[in-house]
Amino acid sequence: MIHMLQGKKIILGVCGSIAAYKAALLTRLFIKHGAEVKVITTTSALDFITPLTLATLSKNPVLTSFQQNDTGEWHNHVELGLWADVMVVAPATANTLAKMANGFCDNLLLATYLSARCPVFISPAMDLDMYAHPATLLNIEKLKSFGNQVIDAEHGELASGLVGTGRMAEPEHIVDGLIEFFNNKNDFKGKKILITAGPTHEAIDPVRFIGNNSSGKMGFALADEIAERGGEVCLVSGPTSQKPTNNHIKLRRVKSAEEMHDICVTEFVDADVAILSAAVADYKPKIQFDQKIKKKTDDLNIELIKTHDIAAELGKIKKNNQFIVGFALETENESEHAQEKLKKKNFDFIVLNSLNNKGAGFGHDTNKITIIRDNNSKEFELKTKKEVAKDIANEILNDIQF
Repeated sequence: MIHMLQGKKIILGVCGSIAAYKAALLTRLFIKHGAEVKVITTTSALDFITPLTLATLSKNPVLTSFQQNDTGEWHNHVELGLWADVMVVAPATANTLAKMANGFCDNLLLATYLSARCPVFISPAMDLDMYAHPATLLNIEKLKSFGNQVIDAEHGELASGLVGTGRMAEPEHIVDGLIEFFNNKNDFKGKKILITAGPTHEAIDPVRFIGNNSSGKMGFALADEIAERGGEVCLVSGPTSQKPTNNHIKLRRVKSAEEMHDICVTEFVDADVAILSAAVADYKPKIQFDQKIKKKTDDLNIELIKTHDIAAELGKIKKNNQFIVGFALETENESEHAQEKLKKKNFDFIVLNSLNNKGAGFGHDTNKITIIRDNNSKEFELKTKKEVAKDIANEILNDIQF
C-alpha cells in the first residue's frame, strides 16, 4: 500500500459533538496512510468519545488540558503548533468555530490553533439550522479569510432526526482532501500567474456607468486555488465585493477596462500564465461627462467606442514560454464562437460557459464549463466554482510542465 501521508505530523482537534465518534476512524485512517497523529480534545468531547480509544488508535496520549494532573507535565501549545505539518479540527462545533474566528483562547485546542504555523483544516458539524445561521456562516467566512481550509459539512440525516446539511464530512473525504492538498501544494511554486476577475465599469458621468452582472466569483476562486498551490498570483479585479482568502495574493482593484489593460500589460511581461476570467466591457462612452447628466429630453443618445481588447493584446505579445487561458460566456452557437475566439486571440485553451446551462454564468456559486483546445474539447459537470477552479488549474498543468 502507498502511504500517501507518510511522515506527515497531524494534530487532530476533536470538539464536543455527536460526530466525535468519527474521530476514531479519522485517526485510524491517518495512521494507515503513514501519518503521526496527536489528538487534542475539548473537555466536552470526552462526553462523546473516550481518551483510551483515541490514544490507542493514535499511539499517543490524548491531550485535553495544559497540565496533566497525575504527573504535573505541561502540554506546551506553542511546541504543538510548531510540531505539526497540518492541524485538522474535526468535528468543529458552532461554539469552537465562533471562538476560533474571534480569537478566544480558553482551552488547549484553541491555544494550539492560535499558535499553529501550519495549514489548518476545519470540518464543521452541527444541526442544519445552526449551520445555516448567519452567525455561523460569518464565522466560517472569517476563518477562510485567515487562510484556513474549511471542509464543507455534508447533507444527510442528522442526530436531531432532521435531514439536511450539517453532517461532518466523512473521514475518507477529509483524508482525500489532505492527500490532494499535499500532492498539489507546490505544483505552481515559483510561477507568476496573472488573473483577471469581475466586471469593468465604464463611466457615463460621475453617477452612471456601463457594466455587466459579473460577480468575480470565478476569478477569485481561481486566484485562491493557485495561490494555495504555491503560485505567485497577481489578481486584477474590477468592481466586486469578493475578497481573496489567501493572504499571499497581490490584489489590484480597478474600475475601467483601460485601468485593467494597463496593469495587465505590465504584469504579463514576467508572467508564466494569464487566466483572463474578467468580463471586460466591450464598449465605453466616447464622452465621459464631468457632471451628472440632467434629465432634459425624452431621449438621450450616447455614442460608444471600443475598449481595449486586453485578451487580444496579450495574445499578440505572448512569448513561447507563456500560457494564456481565455473565457467565453455565450448564449448561442457557443462552441463555434468559443473556437473562433480561441484562434483569434491566441489562447492556449478557452473556458466556455453558457447562460443556457442552469447554475452557470454570472452570480452563481456554481459553474458548468467546457474546456476547448485547438483539437479537442472536454466537458465538465456542474460544480462549485471552487471545484471548477481546481479543474482549470489541473488542466493548465496537464498542458505545461513547470
